[in-house]
Amino acid sequence: MKFLIAGFGSTGRRHLRNLQALGQREIVVYRTRRSTLPLDELVGLPVEYDLEAALAHKPDAVLVCNPTALHLEVAVPAAEAGCHLFIEKQVADSCQGVEALRRALARGGGRLLVGFQFRFHPGLRQAARLITEGALGEVVSASARWGEYLPDWHPWEDFRGSYAARADLGGGVVRTLCHPFDYLRWLVGEVESLWASTAKRSGWGLEVEDTAEIGLNFAGGALGSVRLDYLRRPPLHTLEITGMQGTLTWDNADGAARLYRAGAADPEVLAPPPGFERNHLFLAEMEHFLQVVQGQAEPVCTLEDGLRALEIAEGALRSAETGALVRFDHGRMPEC
Repeated sequence: MKFLIAGFGSTGRRHLRNLQALGQREIVVYRTRRSTLPLDELVGLPVEYDLEAALAHKPDAVLVCNPTALHLEVAVPAAEAGCHLFIEKQVADSCQGVEALRRALARGGGRLLVGFQFRFHPGLRQAARLITEGALGEVVSASARWGEYLPDWHPWEDFRGSYAARADLGGGVVRTLCHPFDYLRWLVGEVESLWASTAKRSGWGLEVEDTAEIGLNFAGGALGSVRLDYLRRPPLHTLEITGMQGTLTWDNADGAARLYRAGAADPEVLAPPPGFERNHLFLAEMEHFLQVVQGQAEPVCTLEDGLRALEIAEGALRSAETGALVRFDHGRMPEC
């Protein structure tokens, strides 16, 4: 198979390495010269600076890894060309233009996987299994907390110029740390409504929000909360889901899920496999994408899943701006 990677930032580089680790050798890279990474890993690979020239290589699949606000500029022409698509979260910086992507996929016949890699975390997969089996009983609440210190993300560049810190590239903490919107939908169900508050507390002069508090009402009756920030040291990424029969927690630090059954003295610890590390999520995700491209599997995170997560992010920003509760109509395809 032949792959085109659009964007050679840290994410594009990771996917390049993982494709090569999985035995893929026909890889083309489409760049716009904005990356601040060293380019030694591109030696020997075809590199194009024009999208039409890149698509002329006739890739079977395109990995869209450029900044969020530029995703559709690559994804729509690639879908029109009949390519399968892997789109990093979020699908876009807004839902405007996404209908064109739907139509292009229908015409081109390609499949699409959205890159929410926590769908492949063994701890969260164990959590999904336990919830499906009824180990918690009826779920009554869910809370996700994710904080990281933005200046530590890419030490080789000025973080103020990174996509995560720029509104024009689709940044801000709500859009950038949006994974809980996807995995909470996966684990608990659809979000019926939300409220949110955001703030700029860092003093770094960013044009985007660096802190957010979001309250969720799930269609099944459960309540939820998501707290996000660019300020926390040390980093923290945790999840807690409470049900009538017990509580389940997950901590990204050790990757383990813990089930506290009602009446039990100690939790059941479901640790990830020995030697598990962060890149294993992305490697498993890319293995799945290869299966999707080959027609051996259905995408575990579809375009609609990606749009639901985007809808939640857009709703949170809208609520923070207006002070109003935002409601969602799940009888229609998401349009944000």
